[in-house]
Amino acid sequence: MHQPVAARPQPSLLPTRAGILLALAMAAATAALLLAMGRVPICTCGYVSLWWNDPNSFGNSQMLLDWYSPSHLIHGLLFYFFAHLLWRRWRLFGGRPALWALPIAIGFEGFWELLENSPLIINRYRAVTINYGYNGDSVLNSLSDLSCMTLGFLLASRLPVRASVALALGLELFTLWAIRDNLTLNVVMLVWPIEAIRAWQGAGGI
Repeated sequence: MHQPVAARPQPSLLPTRAGILLALAMAAATAALLLAMGRVPICTCGYVSLWWNDPNSFGNSQMLLDWYSPSHLIHGLLFYFFAHLLWRRWRLFGGRPALWALPIAIGFEGFWELLENSPLIINRYRAVTINYGYNGDSVLNSLSDLSCMTLGFLLASRLPVRASVALALGLELFTLWAIRDNLTLNVVMLVWPIEAIRAWQGAGGI
């Protein structure tokens, strides 16, 4: 009689101590590169606020948290989902990169922070979105974005799949209601601008 084959244990997507140290090093490297690019450490207004409520004023993307922070939390949910597919379900590279999933996610998020604060993307935001006054992020805000992404990643590791999906959809709908913008519209307007969306956002005073 054949013995049932034991299911292979799923590799953990949470980092070891080495992974945590690498993640911190990558976040520090992102901050250093942003400073080297000429990004300001904090808002040029000279003070730091925990929350900035007006998405189209000087403090947006300069303080710790703003209406675009939920988008970065959703990034973390998505990174965890892709890591699960690649290294737990599909066992790409034997699943060995699983323990490095968080540092890899921080690497991708850090790359986006560098790209987002380059003249290419800043000018793109000004040209095709309603955020015509966008000047990029402060380094403080970029580090906060990395932290929000990490929080989303860790939440996804604890929450059931349906709860993660509900959280992402809830954040998207809430920011859509609050400021007529969210992660989905951000991507759409950067990649394939739609004038009707821009007019609707402008009518809402974003």
